[in-house]
Amino acid sequence: MALRHSDSADMDDGSSVSGRAPGDVCMSDRLIPSRGSCSEVRQLKLERDENWAPQNEYHEVLSQNVLGKEALSNVKILSYQHKPMKQEPSLNELKVLYSSNRDGVRAGSRTCRQLPQSAAKVLDAPGMLDDFYSHPIDWSSQNVVAVALSDMVFLFHAATGSTQKLLQLPSGSITTLRWTEAGGHLSVGASTGEVQIWDAVAQRQLRNLRGHAGRVGALAWHSHILSSGCADAEIHQHDVRIRDHLVGRMISHADLVCGLDYNSEGMLASGGNDNLVCIWETPSSCTPLHTFTEHQAAVKAIRWCPWQRHVLATGGGSADRQVCLWNASSGRMLMSTHAESQVTGIIWGQQERELLTAHGYSRNQLSLWKYPSLVKVGDLEGHEGRLLGLAQSPDGSLVCSSSADETLRFWRVFSPVGDKRASTSQAATNTILKTIR
Repeated sequence: MALRHSDSADMDDGSSVSGRAPGDVCMSDRLIPSRGSCSEVRQLKLERDENWAPQNEYHEVLSQNVLGKEALSNVKILSYQHKPMKQEPSLNELKVLYSSNRDGVRAGSRTCRQLPQSAAKVLDAPGMLDDFYSHPIDWSSQNVVAVALSDMVFLFHAATGSTQKLLQLPSGSITTLRWTEAGGHLSVGASTGEVQIWDAVAQRQLRNLRGHAGRVGALAWHSHILSSGCADAEIHQHDVRIRDHLVGRMISHADLVCGLDYNSEGMLASGGNDNLVCIWETPSSCTPLHTFTEHQAAVKAIRWCPWQRHVLATGGGSADRQVCLWNASSGRMLMSTHAESQVTGIIWGQQERELLTAHGYSRNQLSLWKYPSLVKVGDLEGHEGRLLGLAQSPDGSLVCSSSADETLRFWRVFSPVGDKRASTSQAATNTILKTIR
């Protein structure tokens, strides 16, 4: 089992449409309605499982014809089935003429953004688990892509195209990967609750950090502190320089912590399966500075803006489908947009001032958005399964997408960024990580 180059063409699968015979009418008390009286769309709001996917032809029709057109965040679990039709407001003819004239002027001055029609490179990734909550890839500052395939981790050297196996777990599966800022050390989270630190150059394990009571959902580095989020709803702070590594616990979430990211100042953002986004001012904070409750589903996609250090981008799961921008200093939402599908990853394009988001069912596409308006620029398609995560090259020009179709696709989306800042921070981080014990 290893990464392989793939020359196969992308094909669009057709799906058949069929109806479902009407079921028996379920009678229930008027004050205590039965769950069976809720539609399938509303039942999704009662479950917290982002790995839901169509199981039969009826679910397929439901997802394509209902979920794709209507946001689950706007669906009430209990509501009247027969609603009065909304009346269209009367139109002002002068306003229509004025708006049409403005649109004509804007169209002439609008620049066209060129997007790649296909991936620059495709790699086979057999054994990649179809798990929304996983983070199976990460791209280091040394231009090495780490890929989790079930219980193994492989390293793909982008410059040479070579691949090597780094590790294989004796039990359980790998749920998340995260490189240090210097790119020489890789942290690995497992379904058993363990967090391992590996020297990628020497190909040897340096540490095994225990303490979690469930699967590790996310990892993030800030200097010598490694933060790990878990199914036990806790965020653990590990000081990798000392023997007693556990130096702090952050407790605010009520479910799996599936998204973590630090900004340049050490401010931590966490997202959970409880639909919350928490902002922690420092790695040693005991209570969050802000808690955002606007998302209606799990928040795994979470990333700080590289040129606006207090701007955070987040994306919600199937019952939410929102991409949001936040000001972490003031604690207010800056902008939001409906993405039409489950959001599984976010990457920033620094030169173009854009965001690239990864999505799940039903289109499994990548979407490009302008910042800060969140106006969609276009979509990149090619994957045949749910996208699981995104990783970005050191110069920012290439984006690697991982998918449940067991492929990695490399897209040339952005313009390259200078590496002066990266080399400076790399030297500082290398000095700190020499003391890993």
